[in-house]
Amino acid sequence: MQKLVLIKPIISEKSERLSDKLSQYSFVVHKKSNKVEIRKAVEKMYSVSVVSVNTINMPAKAKVRNTKSGMVKGRTSAFKKAIVTLADGEELDFFGDI
Repeated sequence: MQKLVLIKPIISEKSERLSDKLSQYSFVVHKKSNKVEIRKAVEKMYSVSVVSVNTINMPAKAKVRNTKSGMVKGRTSAFKKAIVTLADGEELDFFGDI
């Protein structure tokens, strides 16, 4: 069975700033995928040329929120993030024809 390398793109203010200024895009990727697999997956899925790939293992975080019934404690999941730099003049369109 083949693992799914790219899980989803990260859409946030910081990632939008990176994509506008530096042509860098952020993705949540499979925990065991490496930089070569990520590069091949992005190039195949979006038909662009990738210059570099940086990966970051994001740790799980404890979250607490207050509700009417008291405090609710929980956690966010740990995940691996990849920041992909594209060649000059290339860009990704996540939203398509919305």
